[in-house]
Amino acid sequence: MKKRKNQMSLRRRFEVTMRGFRILRQYCPGLVQGRALCELINTLQPFTAIWFSAQILNELSKQRRIKMIVLHVACVVCIHFACVVLCGVLSRVCSEKESQMWSWFGKIFADKQMSMDYVDLENAGIRHQKQQAQENLFMFGNGLAQLVWGTSTLVRSVVSIAAAIAMTYTLFTAKTGSAVMDGWGWGVLLIGCIMLGGVCHFKAYVKENDVFVRWCRDTVWFNRSYDFFGKELYMNMDRAMDVRIYRQNAVAERMLDRMSKKDAEDDKVIFQMAVYPALARLLTGLVNAACYLFVVIKAFYGAFGVGSIVQYVSALARLGDGMQELNFMLADNAVYCGYLSALFDYLDIPGKKVQGTIPVEKRSLCDGGDYEYEIEFRNVSFHYPGTKQDVLKNVSLKFQVGKRFAIVGMNGSGKTTFVKLLCRLYDPSEGVILLNGIDIRKYAYHEYLSIFSVVFQDFRLFAFSLAQNVAAGTAYDAKRIVASLNQVGFRARLMQMPDGIETSLYKDFESGGIAPSGGEAQKIALARAVYRNAPFIILDEPTAALDPVAEAEVYEAFHEIVGGRTAVFISHRLSSCKFCDQIIVFHEGEVVQQGTHRELAAQTDGKYAALWNAQAQYYT
Repeated sequence: MKKRKNQMSLRRRFEVTMRGFRILRQYCPGLVQGRALCELINTLQPFTAIWFSAQILNELSKQRRIKMIVLHVACVVCIHFACVVLCGVLSRVCSEKESQMWSWFGKIFADKQMSMDYVDLENAGIRHQKQQAQENLFMFGNGLAQLVWGTSTLVRSVVSIAAAIAMTYTLFTAKTGSAVMDGWGWGVLLIGCIMLGGVCHFKAYVKENDVFVRWCRDTVWFNRSYDFFGKELYMNMDRAMDVRIYRQNAVAERMLDRMSKKDAEDDKVIFQMAVYPALARLLTGLVNAACYLFVVIKAFYGAFGVGSIVQYVSALARLGDGMQELNFMLADNAVYCGYLSALFDYLDIPGKKVQGTIPVEKRSLCDGGDYEYEIEFRNVSFHYPGTKQDVLKNVSLKFQVGKRFAIVGMNGSGKTTFVKLLCRLYDPSEGVILLNGIDIRKYAYHEYLSIFSVVFQDFRLFAFSLAQNVAAGTAYDAKRIVASLNQVGFRARLMQMPDGIETSLYKDFESGGIAPSGGEAQKIALARAVYRNAPFIILDEPTAALDPVAEAEVYEAFHEIVGGRTAVFISHRLSSCKFCDQIIVFHEGEVVQQGTHRELAAQTDGKYAALWNAQAQYYT
C-alpha cells in the first residue's frame, strides 16, 4: 500500500478520486453533495460575521450612524439565522445518509460477489483480496469513507483560502505613509510564513500517516481477533453450546493476554503519531503571532480603523487554517487513493465465464403445456482450477424431459460436481454440455439458470418472512406460496404460525420470529424450488433432515411435487431412489452404471448392488 501511494501520479490520483465519487453517487446518492453544500455554508458564515463585525466596529469608532449600525446588525442576524436553519436541515439529512453509508458499502461487495464467476468465489487469493479490501474500509474507513470526509475538508479549505484572500487584500494595499511598512516585501514574507506553516503541517501529517499505516498493517490480526473473541465466540448462538460444554473460553483468554500486550505496545505508536502534529501546531502559533503583530503595526500607523484589525487578524488566521487543511487533504488523498486503488483492483476482477447471447427457446409440450428441454453431457471431464486431477472423467448422459433421475455414489464420486456443471457454476475442462442440441455456453447465462430449481444440501434461509423465503423476493403470489408449502407437507406447521406466510423466520430482526427445525427448514427450501416452477428441479439430499414419517410423506407426494418437470435427485439413501425412472451410479468421477432400481439391483457384481446391500440391513 505504501509503495502504491508513493508511486501514484497526480493524474492517476485524480482518476481514482473521480471514480470514487462516481461509486458514491451510485450507492450513496446525495451524501457527498449534501456534505459539500453544508460545509460551504458553515465555512462562509463566519466570514460574513467577521466582515459585518468589522464594519460595525469601524462605524462605532468613526461616524456612529445608527441606521448603518442597525443595518449591519440585522444582516448579521438574518444571515446567521438562515445559515443555522439550512445547516440544521442539511446536517440532519447527511447524518442519516452517513449512518446508512456503511450498509451501502456492504452492498458494493455484495454486488461484486453476485457478478463474479463462481470459480472466483472459491479462489483463496481472491477471497484474501476481498477480505483485505473490506478490513481497510470497515475497520478504519480507508478509501471511500475518507473520500466522503475529505469532501468536507476540501470545500472548507478552498472556500477559506478564497474568502480569506478576498478579505485581506486591502491589508496589503492600505497605505501607512511609511515607505518601510507600505512595501510589498512584508506581504510576501507574511504569505510565505503562512504557506510554510501549511507545508510543515503537510510533512507532519505524512510522518504521522506513515506511522499509522504501519500500525494498521500490524494490527489487522488484533482487530480480527477482537471481533472473533468479543462477538463470535461468546455471542454467536451457533457456537454457544460448544463453547460452554467444552469451556473453549480458556483458549480465548490466552489470546486476550497477547492482545493486551499488543495494546500496551500501541501506546508508543500513539505518542509517535502525536509528536509531529504538535510540532507543526507550535510553528502555526508563531506564524499567527507574526500576522497579528503585522496587522497591529499597520493599524498603529493609521492604515485602517480598529474594526479592520478584527477582520484582518481573523481572516489571516483562517487563511493559515485553510492552507493547513488543503495540505492535509492533499496528503490524505495520496493515502486513501492507495486504498481506493486496492478496492478497485478487487472490483475490476474480470469475469472469465462466457455469458452467451442466445435466449433460451420455449418449446411447449403438446400434452402438459410444460416446456420441452433435453440436456446432454457429451464426453465431459472436469478438474478444479489449480488442480490437475479430473473429478469427472468422460461423462456422457442425457436427461429426457419429464423423467425422474437419481444420482448415487459414494462420497467424493463426483455427484455434487456434476450438479455444479449442470447449473453452469463451472464450465467443463473438456467436452460439452448441450441444451436442445446447443452448447449451453452460447445461451444467455441468466436465462439458462432460470430453467433450474435447486435445493442444495447446504441451502440457506434468511431472516425475512416465510413468504419472501419461498418466493426468493419481495413480490410474490400469496396463493402460490401457500400451495407450494402445502405441497411439501408444511400445511400443519403453517397453520400454527401467528402471521401465516408473513411470519418472520428467526429473531434477527423480529422478536416474534420463529426458528424452524432442520426438517421444517428443508421443507421450506423444497417449497422454494416448487414455487419457482422451473422445467428442471434438482434435489440434493432433499430429505436428509427429515424424520422417517416426514420423509415418507415427501416421497409419497414426490410425483405431485415434481409434476411434469424433469427431476434430478441426489441421495445417499438408496431406498429413496426406487421411484425414479433411471438411476445413474457414479464412482471415482465416472458413470459406471445406468438403469432402473430393479435392473441395477439384479447386477450383483455392480457398484449399485454393493451399495444397496450395504444399506439394506437397515431397512429389513
